[in-house]
Amino acid sequence: MKAIVITKPGPPEVLQLEERPLPVPKDNEVLIRVRAAGVNRPDLAQRLGKYPAPDGVPEDIPGLEVSGWVEKLGKTVKTWEIGDEVCALIAGGGYAEYVVAPADQCLTIPEGVSLEEAASLPETFFTVWNNVFKIGRFQSGEKVLVHGGSSGIGVTAIQMIKALGGEVYTTAGTDEKCKICEKLGSRMAINYRNEDFEEKLKTRLQGAEINLILDMVGGSYALKNIRLLAQKGRLIMINAMDGSIGEVDLIRIMKKQLVLTGSTLRPQSVEYKGNIATELMAQVWPLFPDMIHPVVHTAFPLKEAFKAHQLMESSKHVGKILLLVQEQIKTSS
Repeated sequence: MKAIVITKPGPPEVLQLEERPLPVPKDNEVLIRVRAAGVNRPDLAQRLGKYPAPDGVPEDIPGLEVSGWVEKLGKTVKTWEIGDEVCALIAGGGYAEYVVAPADQCLTIPEGVSLEEAASLPETFFTVWNNVFKIGRFQSGEKVLVHGGSSGIGVTAIQMIKALGGEVYTTAGTDEKCKICEKLGSRMAINYRNEDFEEKLKTRLQGAEINLILDMVGGSYALKNIRLLAQKGRLIMINAMDGSIGEVDLIRIMKKQLVLTGSTLRPQSVEYKGNIATELMAQVWPLFPDMIHPVVHTAFPLKEAFKAHQLMESSKHVGKILLLVQEQIKTSS
């Protein structure tokens, strides 16, 4: 098969198309013929040598989510059949014509979503569900601040939280991105380059406070986040793009009984991720396409994966970036 390989740690140009052996599914896995693969920021970190793959996963082939057709079944797989269209969360290896995925981490394609678009769903939907709804214990009616509202995670979080009864506020880096966030359902989107999001939210909410914050920025945002949180508020960290060290107000944390936590999804067990897949298909997939839809910025051919990484590094995109891999095989009637 053809696969995009990290030839050495470095800039996007180190991503090269090479021939690799076809992967073989284990008993509880399926082999997927990949139609499209999603591009995510952890892929960039892996390319730089800063995000090692778990044991048993290709170290030099990035890609955490795909869509495609089930090509082969492991011995114990009973939930899928050959030819099924699926999207799947994987631990790596997605930038390729074929990839293996745990059967429990595969999902059906939601109504109104194309097979190509479905590649944009697993990583962000698993992440948002895990952090906002499982770890963050979101309740309908709560106010939620989502930093990076125009990112893949952001556009997913806005739609999911609104659809399930939340009041969403966001930050983004341009006025145009802010408008898109508001169109997706954010009550207010703040251009963090021009305005202080803490002051803008305090003015808008007139004394009310935020119940939950999903933050991928870290660093200088930490103290502002803590000041914005309501009694028993929750700050959930999923990245630290502004730095891993931030100032906190320990007395405020104690007085308000705040929870500061975070997670990474990649090292979690197949059973843990499989439970998320089941919950997504039961509680979120029925919301497609009326209340939730994919937000895909653009797609590149697999061989141009380096261009996809360049675009992601520029932060000029809104939503997801995809790699298009294989077309449907046409059969004669």
